[in-house]
Amino acid sequence: MAVLNKIRQRSVFLIIIIALALFSFVLADVIRNGGFSSQKDQNTIATVNGEEVSRENFARQVEAYQRNMGSNASTMQAVNQVWEQTLRETILKEELEELGIRAGEAQIKEVMRMQMGNNPAFTNEAGVFDVNRVREYIASLRATQPEAYQQWLQMESNMGDIARQNMYFSMVTAGIGATLTEAEQAYRFQNNSVDLRFVQLPYSSVPDEKVEVTKEEIQNYIQENPAQFETEASRNIRYVFFEEEASTEDIKESKESLTALLDNRVEYNAVTSANDTLSGFNNTTDYEDFVNANSDLPYEGRFKFKNELPSEFADELFSLDQGETFGPYKDNGYFKISKLVETKEIPDSTKASHILVAYQGQQFAPDVTRTKEEAEALADSLAAVIRNDKGKFAELAAEFSSDRSNNQDGGDLGYFGPGAMVPAFDNFILENNAGDIGVVETDFGYHVIHIEEQTEREKAVKIATIARELQASERSRNNLYNETTKFEIAAGDGDFAKVAEEGGYNIRTVNNVKALDENIPGIGQQRRVVQWAFEDEANVGDIKRFDIPSGYVVAQITSKNKEGLMSVENASSEVIPILVKREKAAILKEQINSNNLQEIASNHNVIVQTANAVNLANPTLPGAGSEPEVVGAVFALEPGSVSEPIAGEKGVYVVELESINEVPAMNSYSGIAEQETAERRQRASQRLFEALREKAEIEDNRARFY
Repeated sequence: MAVLNKIRQRSVFLIIIIALALFSFVLADVIRNGGFSSQKDQNTIATVNGEEVSRENFARQVEAYQRNMGSNASTMQAVNQVWEQTLRETILKEELEELGIRAGEAQIKEVMRMQMGNNPAFTNEAGVFDVNRVREYIASLRATQPEAYQQWLQMESNMGDIARQNMYFSMVTAGIGATLTEAEQAYRFQNNSVDLRFVQLPYSSVPDEKVEVTKEEIQNYIQENPAQFETEASRNIRYVFFEEEASTEDIKESKESLTALLDNRVEYNAVTSANDTLSGFNNTTDYEDFVNANSDLPYEGRFKFKNELPSEFADELFSLDQGETFGPYKDNGYFKISKLVETKEIPDSTKASHILVAYQGQQFAPDVTRTKEEAEALADSLAAVIRNDKGKFAELAAEFSSDRSNNQDGGDLGYFGPGAMVPAFDNFILENNAGDIGVVETDFGYHVIHIEEQTEREKAVKIATIARELQASERSRNNLYNETTKFEIAAGDGDFAKVAEEGGYNIRTVNNVKALDENIPGIGQQRRVVQWAFEDEANVGDIKRFDIPSGYVVAQITSKNKEGLMSVENASSEVIPILVKREKAAILKEQINSNNLQEIASNHNVIVQTANAVNLANPTLPGAGSEPEVVGAVFALEPGSVSEPIAGEKGVYVVELESINEVPAMNSYSGIAEQETAERRQRASQRLFEALREKAEIEDNRARFY
């Protein structure tokens, strides 16, 4: 009781203590998560000029894009594609609202015509787009398919947005054009040319050791050219890749298990309580069953020409006698043993046509009501008619064939090689000759086949192959895990590079990894590595192990680069060549003390070169490549004069202008003016959105969610 009384007396004090503890717990969580986040922060993928982009809506679009693209797009590719689309729609929508641009019925109708004009359902008897057909379609949707009608309304809204955007771009580009004077300038820019002689002193003639670039010079260059070196926040990392692969023991075991399949073996049969003798690969006659039961690769069962066999072993495999085996041999990640089943002379290409007679119950022909017996009888009847008159094949294919891909083309299958068709169809082709007609049954129905042409028959082989995939065993995977863990611990306790060197591991360095990158050179798409490197808690020097499908990666963060100008270290690879070229140009210019080309050439052990009909549109010098600054400087000279030394892309040049070749004036430049106007308007349309994007205030949070 005394204790309870003391607690009651100090109850206020205890409440304060508990409240402080709870507050500190919450505060710690806030700090770990970068501040007081709200539900809004968790549901907003980005903010564009104050307008929030919903995470939920964005995610739905990403999922839809991935469904449409299938395996052709990774998650980040889908995210980036949807982001560009969302950004464009959001920025343009705001601009259009601010300008008060509205689309009328005529503008929407024009967009509708452009998008739907080629659909036969919306064209009249004359083949012209008919908006009344569209109205009928919409009315039908509204009455019978409410969900599809809602989709149409969304589509119609999108067409309205497109119409408004078209109006906006048209208004902007309407003020862009080219005058006749500008057209004449463009004409002369494209066609005026010069004849010249020049001497080139290549930068390579100055040894690299004569030029030294300091960090201060690199920093100064970055400061002088900030637009070139603006960069996003990035990370530099290095990693060691521990690849999961079959060990020597694994390879030996795979080879032995494969070889054991050659001879007969005895196995106990629990059903009969007796030993059964099972045929080995050397003695089996049912190759398909044996291979499918014992091999890591399925039985192919088709004839192959020599060029279709593994190139390294084609000679040995193609020259086997029937029933003879070859192997074990290693091919494409497998140990294999192959046996020649059959040799045959077959054509390598056949041209044929078919009529497919389907019957009731087949999924691809839901409207067919004939029975299987009726389909067979019809196919035999068609074959009999065609044997008497092959000219009727196309007519009968159009009327009776269930193969919608070619029935209107006379059932033409074009040219194809062995194995291109299902087995029964393929066998008919290989066992018969050009001109033959027959009926074959497959899972698709009955085929009336006409072999039209065949190439000369050549030797082909049917080979049965049993295979064992060369992959790491559980033992090897455990050993690799232990090896990776030891390296991770040692690198964490010591120096990453030194530990890797001592263990004989190769370190890969990756610089300037951006927050939304997903590819890591050497290991492919590894989004988790990038996300880890950009976590708020991740610091320079941190090390982490990642499980990847092909093994393990142990990565270390070596640098965290803030948004803004590149650091000297990161910009060095780009800046040093520029500064070296600049220094070498200064050295070469100092060595030139004459304006006589022959004298300069003799002093520097080079030759005087000639270039004719060089123009500004294609400023290329023979043997030197593109040199726009050099050619541009020459156009400012008077014929017969020699230039001062000019620093170009490949070296320092001294040029003598021999003549200027001016094209005759045109009677009218209006055609060129129209062409220039069209090109300028197209460029303006492309650059307009980029200008709006640069002006927009964008808070991009994609990296937090993907």
